[in-house]
Amino acid sequence: MPSIRQAKFSVGDVVRHRFFPFRGLIFDIDPVFANTEEWWLAIPAEIRPRKDQPYYHVYAENAETVYVAYVSEQNLLADDSGEPLRHPDIADQFVRDAHGRYRPREKAH
Repeated sequence: MPSIRQAKFSVGDVVRHRFFPFRGLIFDIDPVFANTEEWWLAIPAEIRPRKDQPYYHVYAENAETVYVAYVSEQNLLADDSGEPLRHPDIADQFVRDAHGRYRPREKAH
């Protein structure tokens, strides 16, 4: 059984994609690939990521739109631009502090 690596990024981290022009906020993490085989095979073979690494659910945005992305760890880089994100779902789930970092909102009981 393959060992599960510690995730490089955490929920609330702002990241950008290594190849594609988008950035976003991590809101969930899968320790290894947990999407459909069809989704994985749709990625061109020359850039298809390995399955045995953390995958991140990201509130993503580019110049045109906002969306949810599913991205392998090997394709993410830390985004330290400090620019705020505009994805509308972020405000429901996270609070941005005075230092520009995002923290999950406290859940009401």
